[in-house]
Amino acid sequence: MPVTSSLRFDERKRRLSGVVAIPVTPFDADGAVDSETYAHLVDRVVTAGVEAVTPNGNTGEFYALDEAEARRCLEVAVKAAAGRASVIAGVGHDVRTAIGAARHARDAGAGLVMIHQPVHPYVSAEGWVEYHRAIAAAVPELGVVLYVRDARIDGERLAALADAAENVIGVKYAVPDPVRFASVARDAGIDRFVWIAGLAELSAPGYFAVGAIGFTSGLVNVAPELSLEMFRALRDGDFTGAMAIWERIRPFEELRAADGNANNVSVVKEALAQLGLCRADVRPPSRPLTGGERGEVAAILEKWRLRREIF
Repeated sequence: MPVTSSLRFDERKRRLSGVVAIPVTPFDADGAVDSETYAHLVDRVVTAGVEAVTPNGNTGEFYALDEAEARRCLEVAVKAAAGRASVIAGVGHDVRTAIGAARHARDAGAGLVMIHQPVHPYVSAEGWVEYHRAIAAAVPELGVVLYVRDARIDGERLAALADAAENVIGVKYAVPDPVRFASVARDAGIDRFVWIAGLAELSAPGYFAVGAIGFTSGLVNVAPELSLEMFRALRDGDFTGAMAIWERIRPFEELRAADGNANNVSVVKEALAQLGLCRADVRPPSRPLTGGERGEVAAILEKWRLRREIF
């Protein structure tokens, strides 16, 4: 008997309800995407137990990749995940480009897309709904995750979008205000979507307390066991245990958040470089770390007892 679309979405929702990894995009010595290393990084987090991976997220330097590079990253991620984890393709830019990327993701074997927050400076509430509706309608076979970074997007708009596009199943909420999140989630329907804390581990406990059931992570590239341990504690309502992990990872995440998140990607890549897993290179508008910052990363890895790996 064929599996219904509803049941397929149920499995995708289950996988979203956990750690959603945002892999970095490694570059080779010539500055091109290093596909072999990318595959290894995806395999590493999936083998550790992560069941949702988002190629072409912000930690993957989405806005620094051209279209061909983004498509290649998606293809490599699908092959490396090999069905063990859901692949959620990051898409965005204008509607036509986003639809093209979403259809490519579908054809390449991804199960979901994540639509980046529109970067247009003039966004109407109705236009926001129509932008996402058009993309979701173009790929009805795929689950759709919304990336919400704008506090003006309210529960009413999210509910209207869900009414118009039944494949919109998740919300990655990245507004730094758990009270606002709690209100928006309940106004939209707390059980209508998978609510994902979109500001990573440091914000996850607060968001889980008011309704999130998953969180995104860049740290998971470096130390997947820490991210998964935090998720299990939060899932089980063990906030004391979760906060013990929070204290361990706080220096790393605060270093990433320094200067308005200018170091978000650079810190992760530097840590991976020190572990022998990829080069530290980033593309503008990110920048390499200073010598002092690299020393801080080394000290954190030493505290975590992480050592270079053979790859």
